[in-house]
Amino acid sequence: MTIQQAASFLQTEPPSGWTLGLEAIECLLGELGNPHMGLEYVHVAGTNGKGSTCAFISSILKEAGYKTGLFISPAISELNEQIQINGTKISDEEIISLVAQIKKAARRVEKTGMRRPSSFEMLTAMAFMHFKNNNCHVVVLETGLGGRMDATNVIKSCQVAVITNIDLEHTDFLGNTVELIAAEKAGIIKSGCTTVLYAQSKTVENIVSKACDALNSKLVIADGSRAGIKTASPEKTIFKYDIYENLQIGLGGSYQVNNAITAIETVKALQQKGYKIEDDSISSGLSAAYWPGRFELLGEKPYIIIDGAHNPQSARALTESLSQLFPGKKIVFVFGILSDKDYRSVILQTLPVAKRFYTISPPNDRAFNPVELAEDIERRSDVPVRAFPDINQALDTAIYEASPEDIICIFGSLYQVGKIRKYFGRDTF
Repeated sequence: MTIQQAASFLQTEPPSGWTLGLEAIECLLGELGNPHMGLEYVHVAGTNGKGSTCAFISSILKEAGYKTGLFISPAISELNEQIQINGTKISDEEIISLVAQIKKAARRVEKTGMRRPSSFEMLTAMAFMHFKNNNCHVVVLETGLGGRMDATNVIKSCQVAVITNIDLEHTDFLGNTVELIAAEKAGIIKSGCTTVLYAQSKTVENIVSKACDALNSKLVIADGSRAGIKTASPEKTIFKYDIYENLQIGLGGSYQVNNAITAIETVKALQQKGYKIEDDSISSGLSAAYWPGRFELLGEKPYIIIDGAHNPQSARALTESLSQLFPGKKIVFVFGILSDKDYRSVILQTLPVAKRFYTISPPNDRAFNPVELAEDIERRSDVPVRAFPDINQALDTAIYEASPEDIICIFGSLYQVGKIRKYFGRDTF
């Protein structure tokens, strides 16, 4: 089996399609010897900020000397980056070996009358196997979708359940109100764990608080308003929080400070559970954390920034960050999004600061047509807009037409991030 064949097997969905639920993943893991058992977890759910928060937490734990597994989704450039230990991606050879075992186990699952495990369920199983085989001290586990019925929620306990910012997304699966989605995310809370919640609406806080009360889970609110930003640039942000002075993160965007604080409160909860994590590890871990495609600086003169904002809440955070870093400047946007996202609300968030738009098509079957996207922008404003079927052509044009003083922000679907980063010579995670 080649790595291409292994990846193709993992990425092929069953005829039944994508289904939420834990029965198939439980059956699959049972056939594989239940590799998810016996590990310690930090389980992370939410709509926005999950990946960055996971990056901060895992980086701090690594700096503190813990062998730390990290499971994330989706992939930006390649499958391997979704499963890491202390920043090292799973190798092609190990993927091939584990897929061979998973392939046989999936056949046995089907023979029981159970549906074939989904792509994400098999990937989740592979992550558990890799972390167990390598004796990880702790695993930072990001949900794929939702929480309660997500494949990662097959774990029976966790040290800390982390819930990041919540917004409307995947409403067909999770519900069409923030309250319903919050209840699904709160499904990762386990009996006796500590729950860290990114500060947000009282409605969400009340829902999570009730879930914590029912499961005897201590609730900690990570309140970003208590932070003080000292300096901010596209390259780094220096801030203070609680007893910590001069904390530095290399992830741009003011919203990343809130994600960093969520990570700090998670680490403090782990300290209370006996994890030996010094303040120096918190500082160095935050500084070392790396997360591609989230307000990532790709060039200067003009400044070129890429961001995965693809829903109204994240688009609002993006425009706020751009306005804070570049006050009074209008932004050149390169924008592509999937058709099942609330693209109209995303457009409305960015229009007030837009100089012009170039619309593109993400490399995904659900991509929204760039011509239709451009027409929608034209109907809503007099901001110049041009549609491009090819991403590289759009980038060529945007850069050619920009002045050195311009700000170019490429944003939207995470599925386009890998191709865009490769265009700028950043094709590694």
